[in-house]
This record gives sequence, structure tokens and C-alpha cells, in this order.
Amino acid sequence: MDPSSPVADLTAFFIQEIGALLFGIVFLFLYRQSRVVYFGLWAIAWVLRFVAAALGYELLRSGQWGYLAPYAVFEFAFAIVLIAAARAGFSSSMRDWRTVLRLIAILPIFVALVYALGWYSRLEAYHASHALVLCFVYFYNFLTLRKNAGVGARVFRFSLVVLAAAFLEHAVILLYLYNSGSAPAWARYLHHETYYDFALHCVLAFAAMAMWSESQIDRIGDLTRELDHLRREVQHSLDLDRLTGLFNQSALAARVEGQNGFDGVVAVCDMDNFKEINDRYGHLVGDEILRNVGHLLRASIRLEDEAFRWGGDEFVVLFHNQQTTIAARRMAEIDARLHEFRVRGFGVLPISFSWGTADAQGRPLREALDEADQAMYTLKRSRAAESPAGQRATSPQ
Repeated sequence: MDPSSPVADLTAFFIQEIGALLFGIVFLFLYRQSRVVYFGLWAIAWVLRFVAAALGYELLRSGQWGYLAPYAVFEFAFAIVLIAAARAGFSSSMRDWRTVLRLIAILPIFVALVYALGWYSRLEAYHASHALVLCFVYFYNFLTLRKNAGVGARVFRFSLVVLAAAFLEHAVILLYLYNSGSAPAWARYLHHETYYDFALHCVLAFAAMAMWSESQIDRIGDLTRELDHLRREVQHSLDLDRLTGLFNQSALAARVEGQNGFDGVVAVCDMDNFKEINDRYGHLVGDEILRNVGHLLRASIRLEDEAFRWGGDEFVVLFHNQQTTIAARRMAEIDARLHEFRVRGFGVLPISFSWGTADAQGRPLREALDEADQAMYTLKRSRAAESPAGQRATSPQ
């Protein structure tokens, strides 16, 4: 068939040019926003398709067969770039160019075959072979893309399958028209086929936009979770006492003023004669004692319990869902272990602390804390009355 025949409807190529320009802009935008190679290669492919549509228009308008070779080159380049996109996937770099280079190497052979097909046969045969190539390309993209959970990704992959099926149908119908010699029929079919190809590619482009939007939403969600994690870590570090590793006075104040109730036992303990130890052995020894007392408290309580450094040498322990007798026994065990406390360079220093407990069941935590604090001072005064002041600050053994 003469390509200049009046039955050749040139409107199809106008639609292809408009569509290629629109889809190229969409995928270029997606690439600039995401830097995903897959979107960038699709943008390049649509630029090639735009040039191919312009050459196809000139081929049918002028009837000069010299346009067939460059037309086939750009149409085949469109297919090569889409295969490269499938090989790249949604990564930020191209992993394997070997398949693409092999396809480029056979480009001259393909162009020669297409030119011979167009010269010795009719254009419907060329369009049938071209439709088969595009069917393979779209189905290959469908197979190589990973399955994402988002709606946009599912619609994108479904659009690829539908387009592959549509181009397979085009190939079958055009081959039938070629064999039947219905020249006007293939031109009219090409005209109508262009419209629903344009519609399917619009769905594909909008699905790509939705897929990118979903990835951005997922990324924002990941960043939000990371920020929440960092915020909790920062807050946790602000609530910690650097010397002992226990919660600090601010954390205790927030716990007391908080709306969450507390069921359990409050214990308050204070080092005995700690000022004399600091004066006699120095503040470095005093800091080491406080640091080890903090380690001892953390090692002696359960994971659900909380230990605070209230200030100076005074500590608070919250025993969750615990009985007073058990909490008191635990504090006595800690006190006994302090008698065997060793300081580097000084040997054993028989350290002790006074402590008091109070049941916080059914009342504000502040009241229980005040009661335990008073009980601690009562024990401290009784010990001071029994022994001379500073008796605990003995010489090293």
C-alpha cells in the first residue's frame, strides 16, 4: 500500500505526539523528584517515541520511504530504553547494561529488516511486528518490577499487563488485515487503536504518579518513626543521671506530677556519713561510690521497677506491683552488699545507707514518697544515736 494513500489517517500520529510529550513530562517530573532511574528511562523513551511519531507522520504525509528507516530506529530505541528501565528497576543506578548493549548492537540488522518489510510488503505488516515488540516490552516490565503493596504500584503493573494484551491484540488484527488485503480497514483500525492506547497510557502515567506519591508517604512515615525514636532517645538521655546511669531528679518530678497512677512500694535511701567519706578520700572516690551504688541498684531491681538519683547521695526506687515486706527485704539485701564495697586503691570501705519504704496503693505518689522519706530519716537518726558520728567512715582494711 502506498503510504500517501488518503485512507491513511494522520490524526493517529498527532495523538501519539501529544501523548508522548505529555507522558515524557510526567516521567521527567517523577525522575527529578525521586532520582529513580526507572522513571528517567521512561522519560527518555517517550522523547524517542515523540520523534518517532513525527517521522511516522512525515512518512504517511509525504509518501517518501526514506522516512521509514529513521522511524523504525526511534521506535526500536523506544523499546530498548523500556527494556533498560525494566533491568534497572526502582534503583538509583543502572546495574546491568549488557542486555541493552546487545540490543543496540542488533539495531542495524533490525532497521534493515524493517526497511525490507516496508518496501516489499505493506505498512500493516510493519505495524503488526511493531505491536509484537511492544507487547513483549510491556510484559517484560510487568515481570521484572517487584510487587509493591501500594494501590498505585498495583495499578501500574496491571496497566502494563493490559497494554501488553492490547498490543498483542493489535498484532493479531493487523496480521489478519494484512493477509486479507484490507488496506482501508487497517488504517481505520490504527486510528481507533491510537485512542485507547492513549487512554491506557494515561492510566499508566497517573498510576506512576500515585506510586511515587505512595513512596513519598511511606518515606515520610519512616522519617516520622525515626524522629520519634530519636526524640525518645534524647528524652531518655535527658532523664538520665550521667554519673549513676539512673533516672535523674527531673524524671522523678515528672513521674510524681504525671497523671499515671502508681501501684507498688516507694523506697527512699540515703548514704550514711557520705560527706565524711568525700572529705576524707576525695570527691573522685565519692563519685566512684555513687556510680557503683547506681549500678548496684539497677542490678538489684526488676526490669519494670524504676530507680532515681534524687539528688546528692539520695536515691528513690519504685517497686511496681510489689508488697512492702518484699521491697524492704530487697533494700536490706542491697544495704548488706554495700558493706563489702571496694574502692580501687583503698580496699574495702564498709559503706551503708539508711532507707525507708511506703506503700503507694490507692493514694498519690507524692504522699508515699514523703512517707518513705520520713521513714528513711527516722532510721538515719536512730543509727546516728547508736553510733558515733562518722563511725562508718573508717580506715581502709
